[in-house]
Amino acid sequence: MISRRVFLAAPCLMAADLFGAPKEAANRPSPQLEKLAAAALREASRLKASYCDIRINRYRDQRIFLRLTTERGTGKTLESPSISDSESFGFGVRVIADGAWGFASSPVVNEQEIARVTAEAMTVARANAQIKSKPVKLAPAKSYKDRWSAPFEKNPFDVPIEEKLQVLREAAAEVKKGKGVFGATSGVQFHSEDKYFASSEGSSIQQYIVQTFPLLNANAVDMSKGLARARGYNPPPLLAGYEYLAKINLKENAQRIREEVMEHLAAPPVSPGKKDLVLMPSHLFLTIHESIGHPTELDRALGYEANFAGTSFLTTDKMGKERVGSEAVTIYGDRTMEQGLATCAYDDDGVKTSRFAIIDKGVFKHYQTIRDQAHLVGEKESRGCCYADSWSSIPFQRMPNVWLAEGKPETTLEKLIAGVEDGVLIDGRGSYSIDQQRYNFQFGGDAFWEIKGGKKRGMISRVGYQSRTPDFWQACEAIAGRSFWQQYGSGNDGKGEPMQTNSMSHGCAPGLFRQINVILTD
Repeated sequence: MISRRVFLAAPCLMAADLFGAPKEAANRPSPQLEKLAAAALREASRLKASYCDIRINRYRDQRIFLRLTTERGTGKTLESPSISDSESFGFGVRVIADGAWGFASSPVVNEQEIARVTAEAMTVARANAQIKSKPVKLAPAKSYKDRWSAPFEKNPFDVPIEEKLQVLREAAAEVKKGKGVFGATSGVQFHSEDKYFASSEGSSIQQYIVQTFPLLNANAVDMSKGLARARGYNPPPLLAGYEYLAKINLKENAQRIREEVMEHLAAPPVSPGKKDLVLMPSHLFLTIHESIGHPTELDRALGYEANFAGTSFLTTDKMGKERVGSEAVTIYGDRTMEQGLATCAYDDDGVKTSRFAIIDKGVFKHYQTIRDQAHLVGEKESRGCCYADSWSSIPFQRMPNVWLAEGKPETTLEKLIAGVEDGVLIDGRGSYSIDQQRYNFQFGGDAFWEIKGGKKRGMISRVGYQSRTPDFWQACEAIAGRSFWQQYGSGNDGKGEPMQTNSMSHGCAPGLFRQINVILTD
C-alpha cells in the first residue's frame, strides 16, 4: 500500500528539467529520466524478460466553462462558471516473458519503486503465459534517442484563470444579447502530455504536447410552441497553445451564431426523401471518424473489441481489395499531420510515426496497427498507432488522425452547391447512431440549409440522414479543393476495458454525396 506521505512526495520529482518543452534547443531526453528508466531495464534483464519498456508520464487538464442563462420570471441573466484543474504523474512498465505481456504501474517515481514494479510486471507476464494461445510477436522497430515538442507559442497553463474567464465571458455575453436566446455557453479545455519512453531495444524518447479545445454554443427557446434549438461555433481543437484563442475570434463569431440560432428556431422542417448532401468539414469529420476510422482498427476487425466497442464490416479478407468508396475518396491515417490531436513524433511502442493510406481511390488498403499486430495481416512493420491515455494504462491500438484527401483545386464549395437540384447543406455535429460493425448509420447535424436549383436557400430543421458505409462513400461524387480543407476532431474517443480515451483530428474539405436518404427527426 502507498502511504499518503509517499504519494504526496511524488510530485516533487516533477522538476522543470524533467518535463515540459526544453528551455533551449535540445534533441535528447532528460538524463534524470534516463537514469530512472535504467532501473526498469536492469531489473527486467535480471529477471530474463525478452522485452521491456517503461513510460514515465505527466498529464495536466484544465477545463474552464461559463454558462449564461435567463432566470425564469425575472429575465435576469445568471452567470455560472465552472473550473477544474488536475494533474497526474507516474510510470508504467511493460514486459514480455515466456511469450506473454505483463504490465504494472505506480505513482511513486523513484528507482526502488521502478525496480519493484518491473518485477511485478514480470509476475503478471508469467501468469499470463500459462493461458496464452500464441506467443507475442513484435514487428521490428528502430531504436531512437530523441526529444520532441509540438510547436506552440504560449503555454496556456501560465495564463491566469481570470484572463481566460474574461475571454469566455465576453463571447457568451455577445451571444446572450439576442432576444429569444435563452442560454449561452463558452468554454475551453487545455490538455498537456509530458511523455518519456525507454525500451530494452535502446530507445530513449521524450515528447511534449499541448492541446486546446474551445467551444461556444447558443440555445434559443420558443415557450409558446414548446421548441428549443441550438447553434454552435466549435472551432477545430488543435495541437496548439493559448495563442489559438486569439486566432479563432470567439466574440466575433458570437453574433453569427446568435442570429443563426434564432433562424434555426423558426426554420421549417425538412421534407424527407432521397436528396443530395453537401457536407461541411465541421460535420463530415464525425462521419469519417465513425464510418472509416473505427472499422479500420485492426483489433476491432479481429474481434478483440467485440464485447465493448464492437467489430467491423471490414474483415481481414477484404484488405487490399474491398471497394468502400468512389474514386474521389482517398483517406489517410496520419500521426504527423500539423497540429493534429493525435500527432506526435513517436507512438507508445517507440515507433516513429508516419502517414499511410487507409482508403486509396475508394479501395480499402490498410488497417491501423501496432507492433504486436502487424504480422496478423502479413505486414512487416507497425503503422505507429499505439497509445495509452495514462501512465497507469496499458498501451494498445488507438485511432490516429484520419483525414480525407482534398479534391481538384478548381472545385469550390459554390460549385458543389451549384450542382445540386434538391439537397441539404449540413454544418456541425449532432446526434448520431451507428451499428456495432460500423455498417449502418444515421447522422444529424448542428445547422441545415435547403439547396434548390443550385442555390443555397434558407435554414431548415429536424434533418437526419441514413445510409450504409459503403453506399454512402460510393455516393461521394466530388470533394472541394485544398483551400476549403479544415481539420476538426474529437477529444474523448472511448475504447477498451477498462475504458481509455484518446484524441484525434479528421481533416476534410466539403463533400458532395448523391441521393442519400434524408429523414425527419425528433
